[in-house]
Amino acid sequence: MNLRIVGGAVVVVVAAAAAAGYVVLGRGSAEAKKWVETEFQPSTLSPDKQLAEMQWFAASAKKLKARGVKEISVVSETLTTHTYESKVLAKAFEEITGIKVRHDVIQEGEVVDKLQASMQSDKSEYDGWISDSDLIGTHYRYGKILSLTEYMYGAGKEFTNPGLDLKDFIGTSFTTAPNQQMYQLPDQQFANMYWFRADLFARADLQEKFKAKYGYELGVPTNWSAYEDIADFFTNDVKTIDGKPIYGHMDYGKRDPSLGWRFTDAWLSMAGSADKGIPNGMPIDEWGIKVGSDNCTPVGASVERGGATNSPAAVYALTKYIDWMKKYAPKEAIDMTFGEAGPVPAKGQIAQQIFWYTAFTADMVKTGLPVVNADGTPKWRMAPGPTGPYWKQGAQNGYQDVGAWTFFKDHKPDQVAAAWLYAQFVISKTVSLKKSIVGLTFIRESDINAPYFSDNANKYGGLIEFYRSPARIAWTPTGTNVPDYPKMAALWWKNVADAVTGAKTPQGAMDTLATDMDDVLANLERSGMARCAPKLTPKSDANKMLSEYHAPWAKLANEKPQGETVNYQKLLEAWKNGRARPTVDYDKLQEKAKRKDAKAS
Repeated sequence: MNLRIVGGAVVVVVAAAAAAGYVVLGRGSAEAKKWVETEFQPSTLSPDKQLAEMQWFAASAKKLKARGVKEISVVSETLTTHTYESKVLAKAFEEITGIKVRHDVIQEGEVVDKLQASMQSDKSEYDGWISDSDLIGTHYRYGKILSLTEYMYGAGKEFTNPGLDLKDFIGTSFTTAPNQQMYQLPDQQFANMYWFRADLFARADLQEKFKAKYGYELGVPTNWSAYEDIADFFTNDVKTIDGKPIYGHMDYGKRDPSLGWRFTDAWLSMAGSADKGIPNGMPIDEWGIKVGSDNCTPVGASVERGGATNSPAAVYALTKYIDWMKKYAPKEAIDMTFGEAGPVPAKGQIAQQIFWYTAFTADMVKTGLPVVNADGTPKWRMAPGPTGPYWKQGAQNGYQDVGAWTFFKDHKPDQVAAAWLYAQFVISKTVSLKKSIVGLTFIRESDINAPYFSDNANKYGGLIEFYRSPARIAWTPTGTNVPDYPKMAALWWKNVADAVTGAKTPQGAMDTLATDMDDVLANLERSGMARCAPKLTPKSDANKMLSEYHAPWAKLANEKPQGETVNYQKLLEAWKNGRARPTVDYDKLQEKAKRKDAKAS
């Protein structure tokens, strides 16, 4: 430590923390020291820097306590990461700062409903919210959510951690609006990936049988054709493993709000319904919403208005979802919700799952599970999800969820400041590595590259390799084309459920959904918005809107080209080189299929 005399008082400055802007009076509180030593290890910071950071939080909270702030309330969805925050980090924050935290953990749908109600009433139920960055288009347009960019350099400057280090975050591009203002601060994020039993795929007898039947290697599927072949193979050819049924697919289909996430979380774009372009396809995104030449004004979702929500690719996606669930998944899957279906692969009877969230990783590596080896390493691996026949190189590869801190602009300033402190506390470098180990929902580059994860990468089935790859940018949350996420997301699950039950055909369900979305856009157009309000394009002949060059894509003559797979080790090499997968030329596959059809006829 360095000692300096300032105004007759001895100020102890921790040299290691000086570069981050921390000035620490004394050695730091006993509470901070206790937490740093007992809970906040390992960390990317040295213990001295951790103590300095905690001392800054204590000093900043002291100012707010002097103004009468005693307690704050925040809310987040039910995830392992948020449970850790509510049960452990909230307690740590209270002991170190003296400000009590009520951190509610509730279902995601309830978070969205409460947030929508608060926006409509202009009265925030909580001081701070962790809500998905999927709402970025909503926040930007309505103008009711605090711009953190303005706040950090304005009213909240004195309460902004000098060691926040925004450049270290991997998800701020998803929480930044078209005006280049950041409205949300990432707290956790995870991706949807392909999941498979690597131990079963490696069995020589199964490899031989698969190749004899399908003519190509049993491996990681790069297209939906191969995924379907593998699903059929395990369900109908292999049938049992260790005396128990084995299924080639897993999903969920209960009439429930979580059914909508299955689709808004990029299922249509995985099939290939959107335009090319990262993060979400432009001008048509993964929901099928088209924006105008300003890349901001929604002009329609239906094909009749130039959108793609009820396009051939979207109908194909819904059709395959239903067919696979009924043919290749356990019969009870159709009556499950997202939360009920999530733990099923860990029971050992699922060979692969096309749409699996990495947030489940922490619960899939526990000792004693049928999918975990005796040495603690997983029998499974994760990989990029295969893509459908309409998908083009350069399009979004999959969905990535970013749960992020969100604050209302007109809420009580001191309560916002205290909640902002807590938000920064739970994502601070002092605690973020430990939180990443607990929940495996990375937000910082420094945590991903920490020695701990280098030493333990083999325990996580490819998660570390994925997040260390530049290829992860092809996994993105819902983008800014969606002008009102709460209103529009509610439309999806009801229409999809109608197709699952057979009340409507896949085409009929998507036609209704597209019309419903257009109606919401029309209402938003009439109501007026602060920025980028929808302006619907007049309807036109749907057939004239379909194209071979851009979305909405024209219907393919053959929606099941030859299946293709890739060796997992080659896939890891592709990740290291910044590619989502070894190159797959879908146009070439289509040409091959056409030649095969022509020859057959």
